[in-house]
Amino acid sequence: MRRVTQGTSATQRPQRLMLLDTASLYFRAYFGVPDSVKAPDGTPVNAVRGLLEFITRLVHDHRPTHLVACMDADWRPQWRVDLIPSYKAHRVAEETAAGTPDEEEIPDTLSPQVPIIEAVLDAVGIARVGVEGYEADDVIGTFTGRATGPVDIVTGDRDLFQLVDDELERRVLYPLKGVGTLQITDEDLLREKYGVDGSGYAEMALLRGDPSDGLPGVPGIGEKTAAKLLAQFGDLAGIMAAVDDPKAKLTPTQRKRLDEARPYLAVAPTVVRVAGDVALPDVDTALPHEAHDPVTLEELAARWGLGGSLQRLLTTLSA
Repeated sequence: MRRVTQGTSATQRPQRLMLLDTASLYFRAYFGVPDSVKAPDGTPVNAVRGLLEFITRLVHDHRPTHLVACMDADWRPQWRVDLIPSYKAHRVAEETAAGTPDEEEIPDTLSPQVPIIEAVLDAVGIARVGVEGYEADDVIGTFTGRATGPVDIVTGDRDLFQLVDDELERRVLYPLKGVGTLQITDEDLLREKYGVDGSGYAEMALLRGDPSDGLPGVPGIGEKTAAKLLAQFGDLAGIMAAVDDPKAKLTPTQRKRLDEARPYLAVAPTVVRVAGDVALPDVDTALPHEAHDPVTLEELAARWGLGGSLQRLLTTLSA
């Protein structure tokens, strides 16, 4: 396994790390590319080919020097479920034995494409990292925290807006339509759209709740009210201190609902904030300029009919 290289020479471009929320992107590819795109044996490969096209466009347009496809080794970690049992509960297709991840509800024709995606990425030589017990978000959070240069996070999940930091040059590229139209999410955009900066986004999100993740939030406190409270009291700790201060400017209803939500608010920050201390494997994140395993890649291309999608990616990498 290739090791991570550090620093740059005078002839090298400054290091720029791109982190892919891979599942988020292949879900978008699956629904954005017709399922009539199939391998020679009739297997749908619309998510595979769509993801390859996405990566090609991202590398071409944003020119990362390093790239990691971050994976969900556990899409619903037990440590999060222990704190908030409703966490992603509505997305469980089948509960499994204790100690093993529950099966996520995924379209029947998407599931078989995931191992193909993994095999192709490995043969191309794009670093692919998933860590047992953690979601891709946590892998992304840890890579971001350790980065010494600019970071571009590509995801359709707004939860990762919490990692935006203008000073450290960390931004989120949020697909609005495929990856051809990306919302470049920096702190100015967050303040304009949500009334918070990157560090405040997670606290706003846990206060308003998120039905898509099974997070109840605080009843009666939506996005705008949450942002207003954070602006007024600084952070969640400041808000809860205000609940205990009869002189603080909270409405009686806000005070009552926040007080009643204490058990949820005590654990929600741990669930909503991405982990920054994942034990990452020692991988080489440098963007490959040629296929790592050309023989295997040729076999995969022929078996799954990857054709122009794969060739365009290899051409872009070689450039």
